[in-house]
Amino acid sequence: MRVTLVTREYPPEVYGGAGVHVEYLSRELAERVDVSVRCFGAPRPPDPRIDVRAVPTPPELAGSPPFDVLGVDLAVAAEDTGADLLHSHTWYANMAGHLGGLAHRVPHVMTSHSLEPLRPWKAEQLGDGGYALSTWCERTAIEAADAVIAVSDAMRDDVLRCYPAVDPERVRVIHNGIDADEYHPVEATQALTDNGVDPGRPFVVFVGRITRQKGIVHLVRAAPRIDPAAQIVLLAGAPDTEEIGREMAAAVDDARAERDGILWIDRMLPKEQVIQFLSHAAVFVCPSVYEPLGIVNLEAMACETAVVASAVGGIPEVVDDQRTGLLVPVELLPGGEPADPAGFSADLAARIDELLADAGRADDMGAAGRRRVLAEFTWSAVADRTVELYRQVVADRG
Repeated sequence: MRVTLVTREYPPEVYGGAGVHVEYLSRELAERVDVSVRCFGAPRPPDPRIDVRAVPTPPELAGSPPFDVLGVDLAVAAEDTGADLLHSHTWYANMAGHLGGLAHRVPHVMTSHSLEPLRPWKAEQLGDGGYALSTWCERTAIEAADAVIAVSDAMRDDVLRCYPAVDPERVRVIHNGIDADEYHPVEATQALTDNGVDPGRPFVVFVGRITRQKGIVHLVRAAPRIDPAAQIVLLAGAPDTEEIGREMAAAVDDARAERDGILWIDRMLPKEQVIQFLSHAAVFVCPSVYEPLGIVNLEAMACETAVVASAVGGIPEVVDDQRTGLLVPVELLPGGEPADPAGFSADLAARIDELLADAGRADDMGAAGRRRVLAEFTWSAVADRTVELYRQVVADRG
């Protein structure tokens, strides 16, 4: 079987969970089927196992979202890769999969990593008209796809709620995975000291983009309530918009006026350095207000670090409350923001302090987290389930 994965992100240009997913899934799929990848951006390094080709944005559409995205999608859809099946990831690539499937008469499978109707803040990034188009792209593709992979049970429920025209029989849950050979506890601390972390003080860490979805501002606002003996390390860059970048900077300034030990590393660090931070943190925090699964929680768990995370989306399917970490309930408004932002920040601080006050308990949770990862979230298992679905979809097409 020959499969073409269509994605915006692919190494080395990976900045979010969908990119991580495609990076590791493609490696595992290459052991089982003939894989090609079509991605956005600059040319990628050659891979002897995977036919990778990047498609640049048409110059005349550069800087005109989302028409720049649709321009790439059309170019990808026009190419006949000889695939038996197309598999797209995120709205950026969904139309390439949808149109390519129609043009070349092959099935289209799409993985739903997030849903545009549940991310209204995307209008800040794309503009109201751009957001309307991104939502249309997603709706058109998801309603026509031969199969939809949801990365969690919560995501499957969201798909069926947001798009009632989708046949429930076509929506299959296949959780994300983690490479536990790559993500594991390490002794090295050079990345910490090079970035100003005091090795004599425990630290809490956040890893992610500066976006409303990740809820980082709520963590920053919680900082003055967190045990002052602990450092708070924010590995946070790539703001979605200038506005949220300014909001983040203001929140950090306000928090620093009330306590010391807040380190904001406003760039994306190499993976091996991030693993050092995850390995040595006392607590990893995921304050997301929208998270279909949350691969970053798996990364922290694989590094044997206890997790404090908001109880939204698919996170409770990953973080076992009271066993591998602590979940923080939060009531969300229709727009995705907490109904009580101050209360949410206070609850985050309280759960973080619980684990900072009991290092033995946190260590036990970290060890349990890695065991859970090894038992339930391997990329090998994800690839097996995905190929099984591919074969079923192709057979159903006849």
